[in-house]
Amino acid sequence: MQIVRTYDDSGCIVHLSEEKKGTGMLMEGDLLSGSRKVSRELPIRRRLAPIVPPVIIGIAQNYRAHALEMKGKLPERPVFFLKMPHSLQDPEEPIRLPRGLRSDKVDFEAELAVVLNRPCRNLSPEEAGDSILGYTAANDVSARDWQKEWGGGQFCRGKGFDTFCPLGPRLVTPDELPNAADLRIRGWLNGELMQDARTSDLIFSVPELIAFLSGSTTLPAGTVILTGTPAGVGAARQPPRYLQPGDVYEVEIEGIGRLRNPVLPEESC
Repeated sequence: MQIVRTYDDSGCIVHLSEEKKGTGMLMEGDLLSGSRKVSRELPIRRRLAPIVPPVIIGIAQNYRAHALEMKGKLPERPVFFLKMPHSLQDPEEPIRLPRGLRSDKVDFEAELAVVLNRPCRNLSPEEAGDSILGYTAANDVSARDWQKEWGGGQFCRGKGFDTFCPLGPRLVTPDELPNAADLRIRGWLNGELMQDARTSDLIFSVPELIAFLSGSTTLPAGTVILTGTPAGVGAARQPPRYLQPGDVYEVEIEGIGRLRNPVLPEESC
């Protein structure tokens, strides 16, 4: 199933099962505790992030080529960080370059995101597959100056600004992506291909990530895990290529679709 989150004709937020371009069948019930399609077709008026997660977890340097381009060693265990809830952003809505706490080194990171369907704790990799609600595309936007220079040795400040986690354009259930371990993932800056890899280059697989993150830790239903970005990020280029006002970054993942976001400066309060 391909699930989108949008508005109905009364302005209420609903989930639809996307059946054909521009429309979907209304879903009743809660997406996490159980839902079903009903025989009511609605237009997709505006795509929203397919879920509002209680927790957003990012994984650092989980593609071999990216770890090497960032001059890092291949990690022995997953390295993770948290993104703030208000970092969530919808498709087609702007990534805002921080101006109150200024950053001039905002980078792009195309990523496969995984959404959990139930609370998880101490799962084995073999059990992890049953905990996956679906997959979507993400951009783990990163302020490299706050991440590397001014963050005190941790990533959360540079990763957690408002709008720094676009998700979409849809959530695809595992039955439609049986081989999520080998999907093509690409990213374009203003139409120029910047990132191009396959999820088979992941150092730690999705089941391994869920098992590690759930170790002695309860991951609530709806948790989003960003599984890492492939090589080609702006910080690793010579010269570096950071996001500028007027730019557009697009993330495309095979079987999921394309997530597009323009780039604008942060608005004044």
